[in-house]
Amino acid sequence: MGALVIGTRGSKLALCQARWVAGRLETAGVKASIRVIRTTGDRQSGLPLATLGRQQGVKGLFTKEIEDALIDSSIDLAVHSLKDLPTDLDPRLELGCVPLRADPRDALVGRPCDQLAAGDRVGTGSPRRTALLRELLPGTRVLDIRGNVDTRIRKLRSGEFDAIVLAAAGLARMGLDSEVAEYLDPDRMVPAIGQGALGIEVRAGDRRVLDAIKPLHDRAAAAEVQAERSLLRALGGGCELPLGGHAEFDRGRLRLLAAAARQGGGMARAEGSAPAGDATELGIRVAGALRRNGADLRA
Repeated sequence: MGALVIGTRGSKLALCQARWVAGRLETAGVKASIRVIRTTGDRQSGLPLATLGRQQGVKGLFTKEIEDALIDSSIDLAVHSLKDLPTDLDPRLELGCVPLRADPRDALVGRPCDQLAAGDRVGTGSPRRTALLRELLPGTRVLDIRGNVDTRIRKLRSGEFDAIVLAAAGLARMGLDSEVAEYLDPDRMVPAIGQGALGIEVRAGDRRVLDAIKPLHDRAAAAEVQAERSLLRALGGGCELPLGGHAEFDRGRLRLLAAAARQGGGMARAEGSAPAGDATELGIRVAGALRRNGADLRA
């Protein structure tokens, strides 16, 4: 087999992820190179994500151009943060593999919860985190922040914020674990759909690539994200929604917890469990319960 070409965004985190996949492929005897592709979300880094999603009128702000390169065969596989990958893929593409999942939790950088007081500034670029932080840290000022991980940490250190919220997995992949002030309980600060997981996207039915990436697939991670993505699909949303969903695989079963902003304030929550083989149905069932509990899923 000739060398495979991996497509990825150009941020430090995205490159860490792509290099991790390339390393695992090499261990399996497959050579791979990396091609950086700039996405719409990267070019418009000054706007809040929810605003950008509404203005562009598209899902996949961080994936579309990479998917286009897959379709025209400029690359052989794409490595995404799975939380960025739309649930409805182009029929010419498929999610070929979900590797072992990293820590799905959110993390506070700067100060822990018990050192944040009313009026302190907490930065996030996520409608989900914004809604949950208002419940977790009442009285703090939750402010929008954009940019890659390094940029956000630099803004924190310059005094623009008292704390910021980032994905624990991204910090770990970049060797920045020491920056974490507190890991946030996923039952309270419900993570984003697919957070901590990578998705390897390929051309549909491309047996050459599917066979090459097969050793990287993790059954537990795949079941968890299947339930979470089913929840998101049933609610008709993308990354701009104030929605969290967290599935845990344990001895062949899944527990799925979901949270979304409620109109007028507060959070609506729902949860359920099922055998891992019923991951899709579990997501649909919990989505229905979340709606009945008052979720307001307007971005």
